[in-house]
Amino acid sequence: MRCPYCGSTEDRVLESRQNTTGNVIRRRRECAACGSRFTSYEKTEEKPLMIQKKSGELQEFNLEKLKKGILTATRKRRIPQSVIDNMIAETEDAAEYAGRKTRVISSSLLGDLILEKLKAVDAVAYIRYASVYKNFDDLKRFITEIKQMDKK
Repeated sequence: MRCPYCGSTEDRVLESRQNTTGNVIRRRRECAACGSRFTSYEKTEEKPLMIQKKSGELQEFNLEKLKKGILTATRKRRIPQSVIDNMIAETEDAAEYAGRKTRVISSSLLGDLILEKLKAVDAVAYIRYASVYKNFDDLKRFITEIKQMDKK
């Protein structure tokens, strides 16, 4: 580690501590050349979760897009904000869990996770989201989806 005061790379670690979440280590150091003390931080570099689109393109997981989709589907529905926030958090957690090994999940899996959460909360929000996600192009698709909801 380079000393911020004199530029020397010779130092010794005086103390190491993990933060409360356990993902960062704080080290107090002393420069062997000038005796100055300074702090360095060490953390693991994590690969971001990637979404594989139907076209094969990879995009970084975007929580804001997830929120926007769920908020659009639930707009003007009498769903408490706490339920919506919980749904967003649970969907994010499920996506992270699904991609824990490869750090890649398909967009269809993410869409299915969202539909599952919406279906449990509000049928209208589910149909709104499904109409965009499943690309409904006529009234028959809406009717078919509603009938399938009644069967389940």
